[in-house]
Parts: sequence; C-alpha cells; structure tokens
Amino acid sequence: MRWAAAFVVFVYHVRNFGYFGGESARIIDWAFGAGATGVSFFFILSGFVLVWSARPRDSARVFWQRRIARIYPVHLATAAAALVLAFTLVPGLRPSGPTEAFSNLLLVSSWNPNWWQALNPVSWSLTCEAAFYATFPALYAGLRRLSPRCLNALAVVCIAAVMLLPWINSYFTLGWTLHSFPLARFPEFVLGAAIGRLVQIGTWRGPGAEAAMGLTLIGYFLAHQLPGGGSYAAFTVVGLACLIPAAALNDLHGARSLWRRPWLVRLGEWSFAFYMIHILVMRIVEHLLGRHPELETGHALALAIAVFAVSLGLSWALYRWVEQPGQRCILHGPRTASRSASGGR
Repeated sequence: MRWAAAFVVFVYHVRNFGYFGGESARIIDWAFGAGATGVSFFFILSGFVLVWSARPRDSARVFWQRRIARIYPVHLATAAAALVLAFTLVPGLRPSGPTEAFSNLLLVSSWNPNWWQALNPVSWSLTCEAAFYATFPALYAGLRRLSPRCLNALAVVCIAAVMLLPWINSYFTLGWTLHSFPLARFPEFVLGAAIGRLVQIGTWRGPGAEAAMGLTLIGYFLAHQLPGGGSYAAFTVVGLACLIPAAALNDLHGARSLWRRPWLVRLGEWSFAFYMIHILVMRIVEHLLGRHPELETGHALALAIAVFAVSLGLSWALYRWVEQPGQRCILHGPRTASRSASGGR
C-alpha cells in the first residue's frame, strides 16, 4: 500500500510538471489532482506502524536511533544529489544560504514556510516525520494508559481537527501552509497512533477493507473537485483511518489480499527511496525540456514512463546500496554494514 501511495504522488507531480497537454491534461488533473493525499496516507500509517512495532522496554534513545537509521541514509544521499544539481543543472534547487541548507539536513526546514522545499523538495514531509518521532515516546506512554473508549474519542478528535484545520487557518488568519507545516500534520500522526493502539489491543471496530477503500476513493475524488483547501487531508482522512486498520486486520487474519503479492511488497520496500528521488529526476527533465512542455499524449506518456523507469531504477539502487547498509551501519556498526554489502554473514 505504501507503493500505491508513492505512485499516486508521482503521477500528481507528473501533472504538476505539465507533461500532458490538451484533453489528456484534463484527464490527468481529474484522476490525480488530489495525489498529494498520498502523503496523508504515509503520515497516518507512520503513527499506526510505530505503535504496532513499539517495544515498551525500549528507551527513547533507542527508538530515535532506529528512526534515524530508517530515514537519514536516503535523506542525506538525496540532499547531496540535490545540492550537486543546485550548482550545476538545476539552480532553482539552490538554497538561499547555509542556514537553509543545514535546516533541511537537520529536518527542521518546514517550520519556516519560506524553506519548506529546501534542497530535495519532497523532504518537507521528513520534517513532519521528525517532529512526530520527537514526540512519539511520550505519546505512546500516554496511549498505553488510555481505555478503548478514550482512544476512540481521541481518534474522532483528530479526524475533526484535520477536517476543520482549513477553516481554522482561514478564520483565525494563522497563515499556516497546511500541507507542509508540522503542527498542521500532527493530528494525522496521532490518529494513526490511536487506531494502531486499538488494533493492537483488539478493540478496533470499523468497516472491512472493501468499504474502507470505497470511502477513501470517494474522499480522494471529492478532494480535488470541491473548494476549501482540504485536498491534502480533510476529505480522505476518514477513509484512510478505516482503510489502514482494515488492511492490518486482513494481514492478521490471513485473509487474501492483493497488497501481499511479493512484487508489490518489494515495491513497497523501495517506496521511500522512490518518493525521495523521483522529484529530482523530474527537475532534471524540466531543465532539459523546459517548464510545462504539454506534449501530445503519446509523447507525454512515453516521457512519464521514462521518468518513472529511471526513478524506479534509482530507488532500487538507493534501497540496495544506501538505505539498507546505512540502516545497518547506524544500528549495528560499520563492520556489519560492510559485511552485508559484500555478501558476507
């Protein structure tokens, strides 16, 4: 499912970069204009998975070490690639100064609305994830003390917060960039953690996977058709809050599922690297072809497939040669990472 979300974000960016022209552009816009909601899936899933995999005896330091190992190798590699591109082919990626660059490397850049796309543009979502990780040990300790009724109430409050934030932001003139400001995305993370705890203790009650997918798709298509600035989360939050636990229960009960096919699981493993690298490939293509080329359908489709293939190949390389050994190095030391990379035991 992570792969499906990453792919939706990819086609959303294809739409934003204007590969397609004419009627095909309108079709892409209709089908993928709400593609940014894929990031909302990642945020809710993040809270869910962290609760599910939490080890009560772990210290906060151990938890944070695992999170750093999970995201930093690919983050640093793609930030370095973005920096090279910024001073060669894609000057638009160039940060305003060392402070902006370091804020991205330290995953705090999105707290400044002017820096939310510093270096690798999609890394703003990692800034939100870093804020989630910083608070998770305390959040999990609190969730473990809550009764099922309180957990359900917390989930409802989080859903209400996500749906009302566009109105609150406008009414109180907060000036938040809702899709990239960490505080604005925090309710999605807490929502995922609350429903993850409900599944963990066996008290989740919700629709099955098919109904939850229907809710998600309805919200997805409404997000881009209705005004209100809620296309990043507000219309899909209910569907996703049902879909993720429904899929988890399918796994627990051994029910048949498309998402457990080996090739989709493998793509899911590459999805983080794919998400982090694809936008840089698109910026190189933009340098070569210009902004919004609006090609004929056949040419645009060929271009999109080529960008996809290159991004997928690079995501495999990042996963194989950066993400996996980097994670092992941080968790177990450089000797273990070196032996693993060379095929040793």
